[in-house]
Amino acid sequence: MEKSKEIVEVLNDLVMINNDRINGYQQSVKELHSSDADLKSIFDQMIVESQKIKAGLANEIQVLHGEVEKGSTEMGKIYRAWAGVKAMFSGDSRHAILSNCEAGEDAIQKAYKKALETEKLPSFLRDLLTKQQQILKDSHDEIRSLRNQYA
Repeated sequence: MEKSKEIVEVLNDLVMINNDRINGYQQSVKELHSSDADLKSIFDQMIVESQKIKAGLANEIQVLHGEVEKGSTEMGKIYRAWAGVKAMFSGDSRHAILSNCEAGEDAIQKAYKKALETEKLPSFLRDLLTKQQQILKDSHDEIRSLRNQYA
């Protein structure tokens, strides 16, 4: 029972950071100009990506009879507030927006790395998290590549 509780906590941490990611990209979409339709499309795709990942995590939490977290992490709230202030002073440039997004992508990679270090994680969940981490890593690399174009 204690093992299940710990695993639910780990999975819920990932649910919350995916909530942060969804909220971060939704905020970024709001900051885009009409000329940034390409970024809007990419960000919308990443929102859907995290919604699907979150649904997979929620399913596993429910199988373990856990309660799925609905909120975001405290760091996510702080990050979004800082990103909003930073965007105001940076003039909402594509580079600044993409830099903020890359910082969020870095955070989610760290969260998955930490989750995968959990010793009591069953192999089927380790496989699920590894696949999710790779999907998110591909998105991270796409954001970094775009950011580098506007450096």
